[in-house]
This record gives sequence, structure tokens and C-alpha cells, in this order.
Amino acid sequence: MQSIKHDSPKIGYSIREACRASSLGRTTLYGHISAGRLRAVRVGGRTIIPAEALHALIAGEA
Repeated sequence: MQSIKHDSPKIGYSIREACRASSLGRTTLYGHISAGRLRAVRVGGRTIIPAEALHALIAGEA
């Protein structure tokens, strides 16, 4: 039986994923987070960047 994979849109990115998706470095992302230009949340021990926050930063809306 063939399985069908449904890729749902990402709602959040790890720091590593955000770096890959945005072509920005870790230090740059953490700089934006500390300056308040990029929203990030802690979930357990992980830092997650909501997709809409990363999109807003890239679009210049942050």
C-alpha cells in the first residue's frame, strides 16, 4: 500500500531551520531576537521562531 505524505506548512522554525530558510546566520538571528525585531518562544529547551515572525523580518515589517 502506498502512503500519501501531506506536508503541512511550517508554523515554527528551530534556529537551525530559520538560518537555512532565511540565509541569515545564528548570530544575526539571535541579534534580531535580543533587539526585539524577531519574536522567539522557548518550548522546553528549544527556541522556536514562529513562521510569521520570520516572514515579517524578511519582508522588512519587523
